[in-house]
Amino acid sequence: MQIDKLRGEQLDQLFDAILSLDTREECYQFFDDIATMSEIQSLSQRLHVAKMLTEGKTYSAIEQETKASTATISRVRRCINYGSDGYNLVLEKLNVK
Repeated sequence: MQIDKLRGEQLDQLFDAILSLDTREECYQFFDDIATMSEIQSLSQRLHVAKMLTEGKTYSAIEQETKASTATISRVRRCINYGSDGYNLVLEKLNVK
């Protein structure tokens, strides 16, 4: 996993903080403080792209609906196909696949 390069106490603390949140409103509060609007938008856009890719949507349909670049769509596709299976894990947990 690429993220193994960052693995350590600081990243553990971040993930533990996220896992400690109980509600969507708590997530809004935390992410409002910890990330920029652009960072949050990019993360949510990538998840939406992943959902659409797993639904078999075309790049042009994804580009039109999400406003994601083809580079972003390709990167998400690569992660779905060759990554750590994180997108599939989350999409299955959300029952959106």
